[in-house]
Parts: sequence; C-alpha cells; structure tokens
Amino acid sequence: MSATTTVAGSGRPGAWRRLARNHLALLGLVIVATICLIALLAPLLPLHPPNATNLAGRLQPPFSPGHWLGTDHLGRDILSRIIWGARVSIAVGVVATAIAAICGTLIGIIAGFYGRWLDNTLMRGVDMLMAFPYMLLALAIVAVLGPGLMNALFAIAIVNIPFFARSVRGVTVGLVRREYIEAARLGGFSDLRILFSEILPNVMPVIIITISTTIGWMILETAGLSFLGLGAQPPQADLGSMLGEGRNLIVTAPHVATIPGLVILVLVIGINLLGDGLRDVLDPRLKSGAMARPGAATEVQVKPSTAASISADRILQVSDLKTYFQIGPRTYKAVDGVSFSLKPGEALGIVGESGSGKSVTAQSILGLVPTPPGRIVGGQVIYRGEDILQVSQERLRQIRGHKIAYVFQDPLTTLNPLFRVGEQIAEAIRQHQPVSHQEAYAKAIERLDQVQIPDARGRARAYPHELSGGMRQRVVIAMALANNPEIIIADEPTTALDVTVQAQILGLLDDLRRDHGVALLFITHDFGVVSEVCDRVLVMYAGRAVETGSVHEVFTTPKHPYTRRLMACVPQLGHPDKDIDAIPGLPPAVDDLPSGCAFAERCDQVLPACRQGVISLDTLAAGRAVRCIRAREELT
Repeated sequence: MSATTTVAGSGRPGAWRRLARNHLALLGLVIVATICLIALLAPLLPLHPPNATNLAGRLQPPFSPGHWLGTDHLGRDILSRIIWGARVSIAVGVVATAIAAICGTLIGIIAGFYGRWLDNTLMRGVDMLMAFPYMLLALAIVAVLGPGLMNALFAIAIVNIPFFARSVRGVTVGLVRREYIEAARLGGFSDLRILFSEILPNVMPVIIITISTTIGWMILETAGLSFLGLGAQPPQADLGSMLGEGRNLIVTAPHVATIPGLVILVLVIGINLLGDGLRDVLDPRLKSGAMARPGAATEVQVKPSTAASISADRILQVSDLKTYFQIGPRTYKAVDGVSFSLKPGEALGIVGESGSGKSVTAQSILGLVPTPPGRIVGGQVIYRGEDILQVSQERLRQIRGHKIAYVFQDPLTTLNPLFRVGEQIAEAIRQHQPVSHQEAYAKAIERLDQVQIPDARGRARAYPHELSGGMRQRVVIAMALANNPEIIIADEPTTALDVTVQAQILGLLDDLRRDHGVALLFITHDFGVVSEVCDRVLVMYAGRAVETGSVHEVFTTPKHPYTRRLMACVPQLGHPDKDIDAIPGLPPAVDDLPSGCAFAERCDQVLPACRQGVISLDTLAAGRAVRCIRAREELT
C-alpha cells in the first residue's frame, strides 16, 4: 500500500493529504518539482547549446529575439545555461547529501549502539570536523584536492557528515535501552540485524528530516565554491559559476548575475519549505493531520448564550457537553451530550472503560483538550453562574489551578524534571496570589505537609525523579491544593500506583474534601475506587452517560446492563469462588456509532428495539437516570 494513501478504516489522512494541508510546503513542492522537471528535460527542450559562443551577440538584454533571458559576456544563451546549470547544481547537491547521509548515519548509529570507547573515538573525530567553520574546511579540502566539480562535491559531503552523525547518534542512544531492543537480544538477533531491522527504521524519520533540511544548504555551498572558481570549471556551467562570471558585469549587464542568483534563491527557498513540510509529515505527534500546534485552550464552537441558572447548593453544572475530534474526514464524538453537577464537598465518580470519554469530559471543563483536533461543539460549563466555555483566555487562566485544580494521571510527566518540587508548587501559588517568593515557598512546604509527606522541608528541595511514585502523586495533589481550590478534578490519579499507596492516596483525597469542603470529580475505571471515595457515580459508554445516581443506589440496584457487567468485573473479598466475567467484544468506534443503544452488540439482554432510533437518558427518580429501554419498561 502506498504511504501517501489513507489507510482504510484508520480515519487518519495519508502523508500526501497531510503535506497538502501545509500550503507553504505545497508551494515548495511545486517550485522544486518544476525546476527539477525542467532540468531533467533539458536534452529534449529546444535550447541553444549551453557552451556555444557568439561574440557578436554578447550581453543581449532579457526578452531579446531568440534569447528570452539574454546572453552573457561570450554571447552564450543564459536560459540554456541556467537550465543545464541547474541540472548540474541539483545533481551535485543530491549526490553530496546522499554521501553525507550514508556516512553520517553509519557513524551515528554505530557510535550510539555500541557506546563506550567506540562512541568516544567516533564522536571525537566528528567534533574535530565541527571545530572548523564548515565553509573554511570545504575550501581547505578543495585546496588539497584541487579545483573541480567532483572535488567540490566530496568537500561539501565531508563537512556535512557531522550533522547527520550527531542527529542519528542522539536518537540511537535513546533507543538502545528500549524494551523491544532488549527483547530482540533475548530472541538471539545479531547486532547487525538489530541495527538494520530495529534501530534503522526508527531512526529513518530523523535521517529524512535532516536530508530535507540540509540539501538546500548543500546546493548553496556547492554554488559558493563554484562562485570562487573552485567548483565547476569552464566551459561547464552550474548556477554558482554563472553567478561568479557575472559579478564583474553587475553594473553594465546586471541580468547576467541576477538571474542565476534568483534561480538559486528560489530553488533553495522551495527546498527549505518542502523540507519543513516533510518534517511535519514525519513527526508522529502531527500524524493526526494537525499541522499547527495546540492552542492555549480548546476551541469552542458554541454560540454565546445566557448562562443557565443553577441551584444555590451547586458549584458546577455541566449541561449537554459535546467534544468532538476532527481527524481527516472523520468526526469522533468523544463526549456527546454529557450532563452532571457538583455540590461543595461532594465527590462524583465518572466510570467507564478506556475510551469511553471520561478524561475528555474532565479536560473539556477547563479547556485542556488540544485543538487541533479536539473542539467543544456544544453545551455549557457553569461555574458560580459563569459559563467557562465563553470566558476570555485571561479569565480562564485565573480559574485554572485556582478555583478548579486538576490532578493528572502520571505525576512524572506533570512535574517539570528540571525544577525542585517546592519551587514548582511555589510558582503555582505566585501565579494566583500576590505574595513574595519566600512566602510562596513557605506555603508550598505547608501544602506538602498537609498531604502527609514526611520531612516536607527536605522533600521540597528534591527533584521529581528523586521521589517515589506515591510521593510524586502527593506532590501533584499538594500543587492542586496550593491555591485553596473549590473543585479538584482527579483524572485516574491512582492507576499507576500499587495497592497500598493507592489506598493512601484515596484516603488523602477523601480526607481533604471532607475537611476542607472541596468538591471532587474523580475519573476512574474501577468501581471499587468509586465505592471508597465518591457520593455519586456517572457511568459513561461511547461518549455518553448511560447511568447516574448515588453510589449506594447504583451499587445495590444497577439498571443498565453495562453497569452490571462492569461491577461483575470487580473481585469481592471473601468470595474467592466468584467468577469475574469479562465483557465480550469491544466498544464501538465513536466516529461510527450504531443506531439505538451503543452497547447493544455486547449486551446479553438486547431487544430488537435497542437497535433503533435514539435511546434517551430517562429520569427514574431524583438524581437517578438511565439510558436503557428495559429500565424504561420496568419504570412504566
């Protein structure tokens, strides 16, 4: 299958479509393709012989009869020499780039893979080459080898080897300790096979990116040597030698030097634009088709409306929230009409399988879903009578981390590895409170002590990697508490922790909300965790709420088959003979949801009506609702 096509069913655009979205890269491709095509067709085009002289017709201006771009000081046709010269310049640049890429890649991949004395030896040699200004080194090499196009080619290739070697070596060092490399060694693979079957494919994007961004410089460097008379020798023409020949005529016949210079400029700009586009296409973080970096907040495509009034005992009201991801031609309805509310001091648990929309729901509240590709296309998020989805960027920054705090799943990626944890908490305090650095640091130590970190003052001076997983999670919770928030969103904060530490973190969160009246929105996939911490529970499936109610009601009388199957997956203490039944099948893709109930294909109680129409979320009692036809029939 071609790399430029969209993989069937993937929903992700192919390489060509991703490149086409970058208009500057597409312009670069058009420029480079046009110049290269004309250069390749030079033998077939009706051109004057590039080296044929005509002193009687010397220095004719552009648009002269028979000479569209004029003639040079020997009467040679400039258009013909430009096309044939571009052919030479491009060929030399490509060959020099290939030589530098092959040699540099071999040096870098071997040095990074074997390390130790071999790495030191090879890299010190590369450092010696990089110690000289590369153009002066190229001049020195040509001076030793003698003037000539081939010698210029080798000189340019040699001085660019270090750039490839350094780039490839850096990536290889990060790969050699990966688990799949260790697995290959355990599988009996030879070093040569590991290098070419495991390391090289993962390094290839870096090589291609380096090639695409340096080939333009190669052409410029070759032109520079030819301009000085060290590259192409008369009567052979390349763009650099033509520029050099015309420099003495810049006053009397400026077109002789200007036109080759413009061709070099346009060609190199086109190559650089195309190289930037290829870099974005090959970047795995941008393969969703998003050619721009995410903004500071999720894009909201909801028309401003009067904020809905909420009860005085409610601090947060989420109404009909919809967050969609646009990836290629497909729209993924990650969150599709979710509603819930929070009271001060209340804990609401959102439960569901991976991919059900729990985290996207939580991130949407504070506009943390990256755009592109995510966008909020419907609903309201009312905090204290104010719709967060419609506030300014400045107001949103005031709410984030101050009134509503967020505890992410992985504390190691949340904390900055270059700063001590105490400084990071102090920074969060100073962002929202007018206090000095000393006062903020003292409050940071208080927060660390509040989350039961022993020797809080000493731990504040530690870097994140010096703390255990449980300690890091406590630090993140301390950061969330730094500005006395009214709401804490905890997004699976105990998933990566062992059972003992998990119990400590859950107990800590429960104590904090009870002692300080903090509302807690707890995201998890574990009903056991919900039973320990939460007052109410919202069960999500395929981006929609399928059941909600108090923890006691949902646990004792679950109404939706999905809720019952999730609870059946939780082992019970004292019942070792209880079967743990996995839910058959997989959740449906949220870009192609079936009609009716999204759980119908996996449900053991499905009815024909379950696959028809839209299944609404019906209220069974105050604070209790379910999206199920059977539950609706039982109610009636």
